[in-house]
Amino acid sequence: MSDKHYNLVIVGGGISGAALFYEMAKYTDIKSICLLEKYEELATLNTKATSNSQTIHVGDIETNYTLEKAQITRRTAKMIEKFCLNHKLENKIMFKHQKMALGVGDEEVKFITKRYEEFKELFPYLELWDKKKIKTLEPKLIEMPDGSDRTDNIIAMGAKDQYTTVDYGKMTEELIKEAKTCKGSTTDIFFNSHVVKITKKDDIYTLKTKNGDSFTADFVVVDAGAHSLYLAHNMGYGKHMGSLSVAGSFYVTKKHLLNGKVYMVQNDKLPFAALHGDPDILLDNKTRFGPTALVLPKLERYKSGTFFEAIKTMNLDGKILKIFWDLLKDSDIRNFIFRNIMFEMPFINKKLFVKDARKIVPSLKEDDIEYAKGFGGVRPQVLNKDEKKLMLGEASIDTGDGIIFNMTPSPGATSCLGNAQRDVEKVTSYLKLKFDKKTFLSDLTE
Repeated sequence: MSDKHYNLVIVGGGISGAALFYEMAKYTDIKSICLLEKYEELATLNTKATSNSQTIHVGDIETNYTLEKAQITRRTAKMIEKFCLNHKLENKIMFKHQKMALGVGDEEVKFITKRYEEFKELFPYLELWDKKKIKTLEPKLIEMPDGSDRTDNIIAMGAKDQYTTVDYGKMTEELIKEAKTCKGSTTDIFFNSHVVKITKKDDIYTLKTKNGDSFTADFVVVDAGAHSLYLAHNMGYGKHMGSLSVAGSFYVTKKHLLNGKVYMVQNDKLPFAALHGDPDILLDNKTRFGPTALVLPKLERYKSGTFFEAIKTMNLDGKILKIFWDLLKDSDIRNFIFRNIMFEMPFINKKLFVKDARKIVPSLKEDDIEYAKGFGGVRPQVLNKDEKKLMLGEASIDTGDGIIFNMTPSPGATSCLGNAQRDVEKVTSYLKLKFDKKTFLSDLTE
């Protein structure tokens, strides 16, 4: 047995791995935990604040969420809020902005009005705002280039006094910091530890890293985005799944335009987030528009060397090609994909993007925005061969044999503490440990 043996090894130092690290250290009687991070610091990829919209996805203004999904995301979003409040992180890494889902045109107005009636019981703070009220809250949504009011029929459902925004990169650091203060267990973190192989012998897992280090564990949880599926495939798990890497880019305004988050109505045919505008907490609350959705054969947006891993993780065969064909034969999806390719092309990208963004801010001009260089990440979109379709949301492979692989596209950051609770219960059950669920629920839920 290796000298570096732990009850639990977590692979991945983003928000998901950090949440599990924290919950295991604070709320269980585990004796030793280890977190292995590929790079030199925490949260260098999708958790980094420049890689996501910094949004607490509650389910109130995300129009592609069903009522059932919103009930789940509301609970996990409140966990984010409670953690930050418990550690006095409000106005440091968590912030309040107003937020709304905007409907433009008769059809979307009807949709938003109906949705408000369906969701107001779950979210009693929601309000329905007409054009006059929207103008007082977000004048740029109404103002035309000549200064007149837009003539579109518009309406919004929204809220003014809710926590909406988190720097998930900073929250990752806070989770780790709090875990390290917990007494009674070893809590080790190793950076520059790229896990390339996981094997099992008897009841012990061995994890080999690229630099030659070896770790052993009684239980392993892989929280490494698309890399999770890559490692699962290498062990023979998740062969019914493939992964399509989709990169999201953003455009940022040169001055303050929006006071809060403005989300658009989601096209049900499209598995990607609708265009939205957010005050960016890294850029003095200038507005960041996005994300785009660019299919990219990489597992990491701004890092080299993941092309072959992306191709392998796609798990390409006739069933995967059938899923692609079914997606591409729909004109809405096909046009969306090609348009998003254009959003990345110099000279024409801003001109095309502004046309879409004017649905939010009618007076927006090309000179008002610039491509946000270095912003955006890669989200694994999981393809299910058995069901021959794209799986929306998160995916997890629980082998039932002491190892779990998690793939967490949006709202993975918002759901991190809830997902971690799920895994805590599985780890403690498998290892016959105690989970202080009563204290956990008291600390992190309403």
